[in-house]
Amino acid sequence: MIVRKMGRASPILLVMVALGFAFATYNLVTMIVHNRSVRNWMTEDSNGGIFFDPVIEMPENVRIQKTGKLPFHVALTATDAPYSKWQCRIMYYWYKKQKEQPGSEMGGFTRILHSGDPDNLMDEIPTVVVDPLPAGLDRGYIVLNRPWAFVQWLEKATIEEEYILMAEPDHIFVKPLSNLAHGGLPAAFPFFYIKPEENEKIIRKFYPEENGPVKNIDPIGNSPVIIKKDLLEKIAPTWMNVSMKMKDDPETDKAFGWVLEMYAYAVASALHGVQHILRKDFMLQPPWDLDIGKKFIIHYTYGCDYNMKGELTYGKIGEWRFDKRTFLRGPPPRNLPMPPPGVPESVVCPYKYYYYYYYYIKLQCTILVLSAFYYSCYTCLHHGIDLNE
Repeated sequence: MIVRKMGRASPILLVMVALGFAFATYNLVTMIVHNRSVRNWMTEDSNGGIFFDPVIEMPENVRIQKTGKLPFHVALTATDAPYSKWQCRIMYYWYKKQKEQPGSEMGGFTRILHSGDPDNLMDEIPTVVVDPLPAGLDRGYIVLNRPWAFVQWLEKATIEEEYILMAEPDHIFVKPLSNLAHGGLPAAFPFFYIKPEENEKIIRKFYPEENGPVKNIDPIGNSPVIIKKDLLEKIAPTWMNVSMKMKDDPETDKAFGWVLEMYAYAVASALHGVQHILRKDFMLQPPWDLDIGKKFIIHYTYGCDYNMKGELTYGKIGEWRFDKRTFLRGPPPRNLPMPPPGVPESVVCPYKYYYYYYYYIKLQCTILVLSAFYYSCYTCLHHGIDLNE
């Protein structure tokens, strides 16, 4: 038998191999840890894209995909004014349509009527009547009634769903909405004009330094927000109190103006240690947002002015325009003129889609402000719903 002796490896070679394995292992572990850390700061929009959440780190345990439906209750505050009524009717119509679509987690619906007395929509829209603020307390800023209305509703209503979507009359659901919240983290839409850090001097009046940095305050309002009911029950009274204090402070009132109540909700949430998952795909606002993409809600709060070339003339009344404030005393008429060619998708769908939709298919309208809005009016009338009632 022939025995072959194995040569002994050089000590230098062994050291180099060991160092090589150690280096490779270090890189692998570092890459995994880094990626895991980075993913904590990322969220997915409904277009499948990834964007960094500038406000909140989303823990891994809340990124786990849901195994079942988590329905949420849709709630909006309203008055008995004609201006509010026609918007509520259109909003409720599209809620009912989208609720039945695949992917929807929309539950019940409540119009929180803070006029103090029932109105003629009680039988058409599920409504709970609450009291307005005492006369003169809102000082002409009717939005101060919103937090007070939610406080009363949460105390007196029986809400079956664990989550609540706070919405507004000028919202139109263009797609079935799923529950965007994750566990204890509410979901909200980030508004470009809510800037807590740029207003730190004022914010510190209501959010003292001992509560933490101003960056803890999300750039949001109360709507749209999907939040756990028990969490909103804690935030709502603080939201109301902060709103009143802000309105009582002349400097704050002047600085925040019509968005004062939005800042109050953001501050109240931070005072309770609550931060929100920011969802840019939650909503779009024409005429600034040009594409619908996979967004869920149209917020038609801004006036849309265009010339006959389809060019935006914002700040100047256009040859063609739509502004909800034109219809303070009642709903828009049936013969609204269609917009000129060149107006972006986010403001109106192509006429052929509208025509095909209304006269033939009667499928769900998924296009923005005026397409959804016009069609909503026409369809309500088509189904015998008179918006003038």
